[in-house]
Amino acid sequence: MKMFVVNQNGAERVVRLIIACLLVPAYFIIESNLYTLSLSIVGGVALYNSISGNCVIYRIFGVNTCKVK
Repeated sequence: MKMFVVNQNGAERVVRLIIACLLVPAYFIIESNLYTLSLSIVGGVALYNSISGNCVIYRIFGVNTCKVK
C-alpha cells in the first residue's frame, strides 16, 4: 500500500483549496479564540488535502474519486 495515493479528483481539490483559503486566516482576522483556531486547523487539513490530492479519511473508507490510476 502506497503512502500517498491521489484519491481526489481535480474539482474536489479546487473546492478544498478555496475553503482552505477562507478558513486558514480566520484565527488572525476574526477574534482569536478556540473556535477560530479550530477553523484554522480544519483549513490547514483542507489545504494539505488540496495540495497533495490525498485524503486520509477517503483512504480509510476506501473511497477514490480520482479517475486516473
